[in-house]
Amino acid sequence: MIKIIGVDPGLAATGIGIVEGVRNKIYNYSFGGINTSKKDSLPCRLDRIFSKLVSVLEENKPDLMVVEDVFSLEKFPKSGIMLGKVTGVILLAGYKANMPVLEVPVREAKQVLTGNGNATKVQLERSARHFLNHPTPIKPDHASDAVALAIIGLFRFENNQLVKYNNTAGKMP
Repeated sequence: MIKIIGVDPGLAATGIGIVEGVRNKIYNYSFGGINTSKKDSLPCRLDRIFSKLVSVLEENKPDLMVVEDVFSLEKFPKSGIMLGKVTGVILLAGYKANMPVLEVPVREAKQVLTGNGNATKVQLERSARHFLNHPTPIKPDHASDAVALAIIGLFRFENNQLVKYNNTAGKMP
């Protein structure tokens, strides 16, 4: 059985979704999030995301981590920069856990699970819920996005379409 963790980066709320399965059959799943407070400094919030994610990775020992690829909107460049910082600590946590990490753009995730790269968050959540056979909406949104990423990771892992970061590349001698 393969275990995949999906991570949807966010400074206030980072979504986590874990699926276990074989091919397109999911046997176990869980989801939740890592929340930070606006009252805390940016380094403190990034440390909280990193530390909690490291704990989740150590506890669950997934075979692959799938992270939503960061995008930036022209109207909101600061948001893109902030998401880049959050994604950086998430990628570092995967690296420190010595696991393959795959980044997937949100449009690709929507296309794979719903058949529409422009699907809404609601449509993506419904598709993820359908694959899990989960009876109620997956909340919060970051958790449902993370579950969707984990499902995609399971499909890719099982279909040998995995392109991963090489944890030895770029290491200093």
